[in-house]
Amino acid sequence: MKHSTLLIHAYFRFNRLGILLRPFLFIGSCCLLCLPALLNAQEGESNVVVTQEVWGQYEGEEIKRFTLSNQYGMRVSVTNWGAYVTSIVVPDKQGAFEDVMLGYDSADEYVHDCCYNGATVGRFANRIAGGHFRIDGKPVQLSVKRDGGNKGNHAHGGEVGFNKKLWHARQVRGGVEMRYLSLDGEEGYPGNANVTVLYRLNANNEFTVSFSATSDKTTPVNLISHIYFNLSGNQKRDIEQHKLRVDASDLVQVKKGLLPTGKLMRVEGTPFDLTIAATLHERLTSEHEQLKLANGQDKTHGGFDHTWVFNRYDGKLQHQVQLYEPDSGRVLDILTTQPGVHVYTGNFMNGSPIGKQGKAMTFRSGVALETQHFADSVNQPQFPSTLLRPGETFSESTVYRFGSRQ
Repeated sequence: MKHSTLLIHAYFRFNRLGILLRPFLFIGSCCLLCLPALLNAQEGESNVVVTQEVWGQYEGEEIKRFTLSNQYGMRVSVTNWGAYVTSIVVPDKQGAFEDVMLGYDSADEYVHDCCYNGATVGRFANRIAGGHFRIDGKPVQLSVKRDGGNKGNHAHGGEVGFNKKLWHARQVRGGVEMRYLSLDGEEGYPGNANVTVLYRLNANNEFTVSFSATSDKTTPVNLISHIYFNLSGNQKRDIEQHKLRVDASDLVQVKKGLLPTGKLMRVEGTPFDLTIAATLHERLTSEHEQLKLANGQDKTHGGFDHTWVFNRYDGKLQHQVQLYEPDSGRVLDILTTQPGVHVYTGNFMNGSPIGKQGKAMTFRSGVALETQHFADSVNQPQFPSTLLRPGETFSESTVYRFGSRQ
């Protein structure tokens, strides 16, 4: 164990120095993709129109929906309930505009959502073993799930996470800013945490999600946007023919309960090797043991419910992920400051709940691409730290760039 820990430490040291070699073509294309985002992050925001409406109510308070639209017809809707993203409408290769994410038609359905469909997840997304850890030697116990696959562990912020809160929202240039004060002791977390999520759209069909947080006590923070993508548009097809590429040579290895073992697993020669774009169906029909740990509805093969560790991570915005759907021609490029991406292929979706336009969310209806830090990192000192201390600011951004190819 000591030897493997040293290897993981070495991995992260080398990774931060950027000396891991990757195929030149991928790196070159990534640099070209990142440059516009870095230099023109706010380009075209002045042409974005933001509208708002009262969408529903929760305990006497208004649930509002905001729609961001650019001059080329792309539209993104978000709501102050749970800081959810509720729809992303983009064109296919023929110019037909369709929604490319799973979700619901009404505010009330989001209030009762059980699947985090587009939710902001926090204070800590993913899993913490047993919900317990230590901060500077002092034990901390978070709430744990009482049933389901995560029973006995802390998952996605607890029983009543950020996705079950009404956020304060206001319009800003090119988007919407949402704020939430998470009080000391909420779900067991120490410290009063001031959390902000900023949603922005620009003329380049780039939708940016930026998180920031501060706390008056040391506390773990791992904020994510839990969007299920289906680039076929309006959920016409499942995601099995989508092609996915991730610039990662390592995976966070998991054990039963999908908790990290503390080790990284090389993806070369496994169905998890996505360094070259691969069709999801091709990868998900393997009988690899790591896939079976996330078997869900497919008891034979399983699926992805794993975190890829990016080869190039320095805390700056980098192009890391690409999703492509051949029939529609839609392409999603993801640039992020985060160290990894958790890919979940809807393994446990069983037809309930019913989503937009009365369509059931069934097995492989969508793929969640959750840029984030690593699960259980508070108990894994070899992983990048997720502890936010007083006087520090948690800050992470992800850009979802949409396009198409013939």
